[in-house]
Amino acid sequence: MLRALEEARLAPAHGDVPIGAVVLGPDGSVLAVGHNERELHADPTAHAEIVALRRAARALGEWRLEGCTMVVTLEPCTMCAGAIVGARVARLVFGAYDEKAGAVASLWDVVRDPRLNHRPEVTGGFMAAECAAPLLEFFGERRSGGGDH
Repeated sequence: MLRALEEARLAPAHGDVPIGAVVLGPDGSVLAVGHNERELHADPTAHAEIVALRRAARALGEWRLEGCTMVVTLEPCTMCAGAIVGARVARLVFGAYDEKAGAVASLWDVVRDPRLNHRPEVTGGFMAAECAAPLLEFFGERRSGGGDH
């Protein structure tokens, strides 16, 4: 999670929300990292999880990320939860819960839906306070007029 937090801290430099993700290989090594790049690339799909999943798939030369673990600082949204299922990620570890858009526990539970063909093991709330801190700071600055958007 510490590596995901490092990634999250890179996002505000280009106006993106500070969310970071890491994909670990079956052996526990870091396959790929990513942070939000929506503003950077004008890409609505450039969430941290999607960026990291794409990089991990390229690193493996395979879209199936079986045996891999996704670590992300914020509970994934519906798009990212669906991508995690589609990529066959074995484990998902997330930090802060997202009461407004979370699709793993807060609003929906996409990744553990029994109707889907794959269901990763999930650990939520890991280092939740540490993962929420950059988000609270980012949005606090935006509300106080300190943001660039």
